[in-house]
Amino acid sequence: MPVTLEEVKLYLRLDCDEEDTLITNFISAAKEICEDILRYPLSEFDEIPAVVRQALLYCVANMYEKREGSHYYLKNEGGGILETVMVMKLMLSNLRRKEW
Repeated sequence: MPVTLEEVKLYLRLDCDEEDTLITNFISAAKEICEDILRYPLSEFDEIPAVVRQALLYCVANMYEKREGSHYYLKNEGGGILETVMVMKLMLSNLRRKEW
């Protein structure tokens, strides 16, 4: 796993275990989103670059913080998943391949 549950919980400033399953699912989803943006699997890296790790943490944090209000965020202010993906694309653009 490119980022661990413990790393994400530290990033989110969580010290409880109640939402570990949810956060683990968000980590998996963030990994898939990163791979879709990069157009190759993260397993191709010998060591995950810092910018990829930060993009993963950013994605998980946004999914976690806005998990119950995605419709509100999409309709009334920035910060929805589309904006999250756009920011991730900017972060990862220098590592992105032209095609799969």
